[in-house]
Amino acid sequence: MADDDSVTTPVVNDRDPAAVSGGDTVTEEMKLLGMAVKELHVHAVRDLMNQENFVHSQGHDKVNAKFLYIPVLKEEKGESRYCCLLTAFKNFYFTYGGMDHFHVLQVCVRCIFRLFNIQEGIYALVSPTTLHSIIGKETQVEAMATKSSEETEDVKILHSSQGSEKSSVCSVCLGALQFSYCDERDVLVEKDHAEGFAMTLAKGVKEQRHEISSFSLEVSLPTLITENEEVIVSFMKKKYASEVWFQEKFSSDHISVKDALKLSITHSLEILLGVKCGASDFRIRLTYEHLDAKSAENKVGQNQCNKRLKSGAEVSSSHISEGNGLVKCSNGTTQSGCVSDLNCQLRKVNQPCRMTLLCSRAPIYIGGRYLKFSRNVSQTRWIIDDERKGEASVEELIGGNILPICNGDGYKFHAAGREDIDVRMLGSGRPFLIEIQNSRHVPCETSIKEMEKKINSLESNLVRLKHLKALGIQGWSLMREGEAEKQKQYAALVWISRPIKEDDLQAVSSFKDLKVLQRTPVRVLHRRSPLEREKIIHWMKIEEIAGSSQYFLLHLCTQAGTYIKEFVHGDLGRTHPSIGSILGCRAEILQLDVTDVKMDILNE
Repeated sequence: MADDDSVTTPVVNDRDPAAVSGGDTVTEEMKLLGMAVKELHVHAVRDLMNQENFVHSQGHDKVNAKFLYIPVLKEEKGESRYCCLLTAFKNFYFTYGGMDHFHVLQVCVRCIFRLFNIQEGIYALVSPTTLHSIIGKETQVEAMATKSSEETEDVKILHSSQGSEKSSVCSVCLGALQFSYCDERDVLVEKDHAEGFAMTLAKGVKEQRHEISSFSLEVSLPTLITENEEVIVSFMKKKYASEVWFQEKFSSDHISVKDALKLSITHSLEILLGVKCGASDFRIRLTYEHLDAKSAENKVGQNQCNKRLKSGAEVSSSHISEGNGLVKCSNGTTQSGCVSDLNCQLRKVNQPCRMTLLCSRAPIYIGGRYLKFSRNVSQTRWIIDDERKGEASVEELIGGNILPICNGDGYKFHAAGREDIDVRMLGSGRPFLIEIQNSRHVPCETSIKEMEKKINSLESNLVRLKHLKALGIQGWSLMREGEAEKQKQYAALVWISRPIKEDDLQAVSSFKDLKVLQRTPVRVLHRRSPLEREKIIHWMKIEEIAGSSQYFLLHLCTQAGTYIKEFVHGDLGRTHPSIGSILGCRAEILQLDVTDVKMDILNE
């Protein structure tokens, strides 16, 4: 089955399992069993039960032969498929189970149904207690009818296996489909039903106080699950590939542990959380980790390395060492069909996985334009040698006030370019985005307006916001795409070493789309690569200041990324042409303001 979130959810009893009596639970599970076997081929199951090799190969023909033929000849009644399913389960259970192997291989009931390719979800919704009680009851009836001492002994073994089923960790799913796991405090948690497990998950989700309208379910499992399953399936293929029942049930792909787990709990989670599962920005992620599997893998790798060093032997080219204790033939099958070899190749575990529940929301983006009125406020937090530069930062003034309202874990500040700490941002303002990580509250339009009002009313009056609104991820993309193409307008207070002339005004304003070559400025050379960049000055004009002959305001529109300060004074010849070279005198910039950033990402 494909590894995706689109899994079919069966319709099950929606009642709280804690409120259902034991008898009612069994009745509901009987109905689920009936639903599960509607597409089960009776003849395929009979073929499975009639294979004497399947029985004799395990050395228990006398015992299992009695169970193979009990209630299957009732096709004229409506119970034939149901009886076949139970008998098939008994056959598989005894073959790998109480007699020799099942308690050694430790394959859980749900994985047995899963490997038989029963995809209605019954393997995960019906409790193993119910299955064992059904099998135990029929076995007791059979034993009383025959009064065979051997069969009575088998009933005792079956009952022993029933008692240990809950405590034995499945060697395939590592407890995931048994709904058994260790929590973050390493406390063992065991649930008999998918509903019970879903209730625990729903409680954990609600405790984190997320506002959700939908959710997506993600599951991460150890690779050991896939490895052990491949060993068992490979063994079955090698031993029973010629059997009819095997060709019908094992030849096709069966549902994975991951998808089986999703299928088991999705419907219950939808009911408990009151929202639907699907594509969503809110994720519920279950991460299963197994420490024993990791330590065993390390130990196996060390042992194999030591053996090679001691013997000097090389691995044969006809086999592939997986690095996990398994040796497979070049065609991907195990070397032997012997159950004892299979048992050796399975990597056993003594405790279930540690399960971690993580709830997270994809980042939400709130954007607008900011104005900065101070020449002692940096755009982002600026710390040098543990000393703060400036009295505040735009990032902190905006993000620090939005984050508590969204109740997120953190935030990131993104802006369309940046100005120096001593440069004001005026006019239309600079476009910016605040990325709120794992926001538990998704603000509405009214709430966002309140954010803007709160920041604009700060007593410090260092920054002001305009056009604040919620944006999708497309806002981030538009900002990155438009950053290189945007134009900026500036107003610079300039001093020159001689009085300004009328010809100077005309000379400066005559330039249109002037190309300027700028080498990396000396002031940033310690943190920027030494490159030469070509930038464009789209237009310029000089505004005279009354009563001053050597001071003027330079208004200009430039390509994004132009170093304005260096364009004025020339940076020791590293920027050419410059205002100084155009006017033929020394020029210095005293103050600089950004008056416009021509970039529309907010549909203003």
